[in-house]
Amino acid sequence: MMKKLVVLTGAGISAESGIKTFRDADGLWEGHNVMDVASPEGWHQNKELVLDFYNQRRRQLHHVKPNQGHLVLAELENDFDVHIITQNVDNLHEQAGSTKVLHLHGELLKVRSTNPEFSGEDYILDWQNDLVIGDVDDKGHQLRPHIVWFGEMVPALEEAISVTEKADYVAVIGTSLQVYPAASLMHYAKPNVPVFYIDPRPASITNLQNPLEVIAKNATEGLPILREKLLRR
Repeated sequence: MMKKLVVLTGAGISAESGIKTFRDADGLWEGHNVMDVASPEGWHQNKELVLDFYNQRRRQLHHVKPNQGHLVLAELENDFDVHIITQNVDNLHEQAGSTKVLHLHGELLKVRSTNPEFSGEDYILDWQNDLVIGDVDDKGHQLRPHIVWFGEMVPALEEAISVTEKADYVAVIGTSLQVYPAASLMHYAKPNVPVFYIDPRPASITNLQNPLEVIAKNATEGLPILREKLLRR
């Protein structure tokens, strides 16, 4: 039976494909205050701004390609039962060929209803083009980006925890480990499970019981190294 490799990915792996990381050093996101474009309050205050912001991000996805890091993760499915848990809202893992991808923070290429009777996972549609005021569900409720905003529940978290608890190996790639709840996931791995951390500027990891190996490289350089290490085991 194939060993289960659980991979936690963040903005760093997408940045190498040309997608800007979540927040610039000055705390702005593409020139916007993050709370203006990524919170329920921002949505209620200025829907047009929020829709335009995500429309720009969605358009960008039509012009970017998976990088070597994404491709190596897809190829690892030949030898491991690979489950990717990503903080990223792009579809680069899927473009590369990965088949088990769980998006913690939603997906740019999906939209959902704002009908208050629906939970966060009800009435989700695939959406390739711009989303505008007047795009509604079949009961007339405005559609919104299928993105988990600040202050909202993370519907996929329980599934992510369940997947991590069954891991034989855990790899953490391109994330600062500062964004919760995603940062806490590796602590759900069984204590004897090796954790590999790939990041050019690795943060310090505290309270981890597991064997830890740091690969201080970016994703495109670090993932081929990880593949060799895993195949040798």
